[in-house]
Amino acid sequence: MSVDTTGSDSVRLMRNIGISAHIDSGKTTLSERILFYSKKIHAIHEVRGKDGVGATMDHMELERERGITIQSAATQVEWKNHTINLIDTPGHVDFTIEVERSLRVLDGAILVLCAVGGVQSQSITVDRQLKRYNVPRIAFVNKCDRTGANPFKVRMQLCEKLGLNAVMIQIPIGLEDKLEGIVDLITMKAVYFDGDQGETIRHAEIPAHLKAEAEKHREELLDAVSMFSDELAEKFLGGEAIEEEMIYAAIRSGTLAERFVPVMLGSAYKFKGIQPLLDGVTRYLPDPAEVKNYALDLDSGEEKIELSADEKSPVVALGFKLEDGQYGQLTYVRVYQGRLKKGDELMNTRARRKFKIGRLVRMHADSMEDINEGSPGDIVALFGIDCASGDTFCGGGLNYAMTSMFVPSPVISLAVTPKDKKSSDQMAKALNRFTKEDPTFQTYVDAESNQTIIRGMGELHLEVYIERMRREYKCEVETGMPQVAYRETITQRAEFNYTHKKQTGGAGQFGRVAGYIEPAHPAGAITDGGYEFADMIKGGSIPTEYVPSCDKGFKEAVKKGSLIGFPVVNIRCVINDGQSHPVDSSDIAFQSAAIGAFREAYGKAKPCILEPVMKVTVEGPAEFQGNIFGSVNQRRGIILSSAEDGFFSRVEAEVPLSEMFGYSTTLRSLTQGKAEFSMEFEKYAKVPQSLSEILINEALKAKKKEK
Repeated sequence: MSVDTTGSDSVRLMRNIGISAHIDSGKTTLSERILFYSKKIHAIHEVRGKDGVGATMDHMELERERGITIQSAATQVEWKNHTINLIDTPGHVDFTIEVERSLRVLDGAILVLCAVGGVQSQSITVDRQLKRYNVPRIAFVNKCDRTGANPFKVRMQLCEKLGLNAVMIQIPIGLEDKLEGIVDLITMKAVYFDGDQGETIRHAEIPAHLKAEAEKHREELLDAVSMFSDELAEKFLGGEAIEEEMIYAAIRSGTLAERFVPVMLGSAYKFKGIQPLLDGVTRYLPDPAEVKNYALDLDSGEEKIELSADEKSPVVALGFKLEDGQYGQLTYVRVYQGRLKKGDELMNTRARRKFKIGRLVRMHADSMEDINEGSPGDIVALFGIDCASGDTFCGGGLNYAMTSMFVPSPVISLAVTPKDKKSSDQMAKALNRFTKEDPTFQTYVDAESNQTIIRGMGELHLEVYIERMRREYKCEVETGMPQVAYRETITQRAEFNYTHKKQTGGAGQFGRVAGYIEPAHPAGAITDGGYEFADMIKGGSIPTEYVPSCDKGFKEAVKKGSLIGFPVVNIRCVINDGQSHPVDSSDIAFQSAAIGAFREAYGKAKPCILEPVMKVTVEGPAEFQGNIFGSVNQRRGIILSSAEDGFFSRVEAEVPLSEMFGYSTTLRSLTQGKAEFSMEFEKYAKVPQSLSEILINEALKAKKKEK
């Protein structure tokens, strides 16, 4: 791509990067330092700061209190003529959608690792997400000032646990409380960070005691990057001197091809190693024009079209995140092609609606500046447009859709009840907004229990939303365990012969129904439903016009079984005899007769309770496979299969839903937070006798209370 026009030049000098890592690796502290060194902020605030201000990127009150990142925040900084759009993402697995949607629009990433903790569970998850979206990365080993810090061990874990070709391009001068600076293996100079906040960079000779180690690591580095440059390989083998620019170019091409990961190090908290990391971002990570982005052409059978980072082409942009601010809905947009201008008309290709760009802003965490246009590769925000997360906006008559992002299904649910009328209205508003903003947060009203159920990615996820309802909407809610949707069924055939008689003044009610009920399908093939009705009347003992009335009566009766009051499934009701009265028989009389007949036979048909069984898939490091097996067995689970893929193991099992509440917390404590699970409905199965008795007793108690 030529770089002669100012437009393409601005694209060449742009970087869209994300900072992602395991919880507590220091992502937000690192973002804070980057903002400081790039002159975006003039004072540094810590994540758990004593000054009561809190980190710039953690702008929600809740984030500052808990010292965690909940929502990804976006900002733009300048570094040595380059424009860097920076997104700080959460580390908790519960907020995984925030990471997914950020990675969807990023071109490169800084994978932050703790020098003590190394590659942890969320690092594995984040790495999987980076691979899913083909995002090149730089590894930054943070917290080298902590006791027990060992960046060399972390580099080995990157190779072994994540299968990355990770190579040190820096080594530390001292470690733990003796961390003084770093040795740059490309320039072979020692780099020190002087001043109170490390703002003055001083280059010096490598300390004598580190010379041999630096030579050894440089040799490893040159050997690794010679794969990406023939010229460099020749010089390396010939023992010639190699220019720095040649090494930079080789590292860049390896990184862009996702076959090389440069490992840098430092301590964000102690102001060491941040400026070289920013140089690394501009040197080794791609500009928007170097990343292949595709859209699907909806007019020609979803054919894949490659987009170009050209400002003269029609606009294609993706709305990847929604936020409801004090001024209305804010939509974060990544421009892939063309120029976004104020006043332009665009088409939302999913909703088939046109809209005009009114206000265009650039975000800096929670503050914003108005701008007039956004160029290709830019991440900007639009105000007041009605859209959903993941919508594509096109100009110039194009009808494209960007491939959608991966949205994991919610795994945990909770019942919420507002405490008063005011809270009820506010709760509806809050739930409406949260479900629009976050595709992994879902809500519905359970038809049977009439409770409002919220579903999410984990207990912390739901806890945060309930807390946000309280703070942002002044809405007090009570939470309770959601009711499991049990079912009832019968296990054998039973006959009925029931007469319904009612005599009041005038016409009475009369209807006799005879026949039997039986299981509709053999046990084991039970799904939610399965009611059948068969008419085997001979000789008109029940007039034809009353047969549908019997069907209606049975349908009403199966809505509530007599054991615990849940719907009856997998049942076949057959009528083969009956009797009517010329005056007293009616539609209502035969409906009532069918209901009575069903109740008479139901007790004799050995009814039992069924419970929903979920298909559960648990993924985690192989070392915890025994713990995972144990946790599934304790919950009445049946293990179907287990597979090991390198260091990773995957266990598939069938577990009753009633046993799955609180499982995410248990699983994390058993696996040091390194395993994750997903579950979906599989089938209904019979409840064990002991549990069945408990459920029946509870239902009886509840009935007595109602009376």
